[in-house]
Amino acid sequence: MRTEGVAHWQRIVYGVGMSQLLDAIREAIEASDETPAAIARGADVAKSQLSRMLSGERGLSVDTLERLADYLGLELVIRAKRNRKGR
Repeated sequence: MRTEGVAHWQRIVYGVGMSQLLDAIREAIEASDETPAAIARGADVAKSQLSRMLSGERGLSVDTLERLADYLGLELVIRAKRNRKGR
């Protein structure tokens, strides 16, 4: 896997919605020099599942997102919101 083009995505702060998270995964895949099929294989994700996500047809489970992120050198982080109303 080429890490040079993916390095930018390692700095993403995840206080974002699911669509932005999927967009970040898509962009990291596009920045890679590997084919989506090779990434799916390396991340142990069904090629058809990754293809549907890339086309915008379908989202991904947290487990699948975690496997893809790990393979692409990304880290998924969950943290409390800064401005939680009512607290």
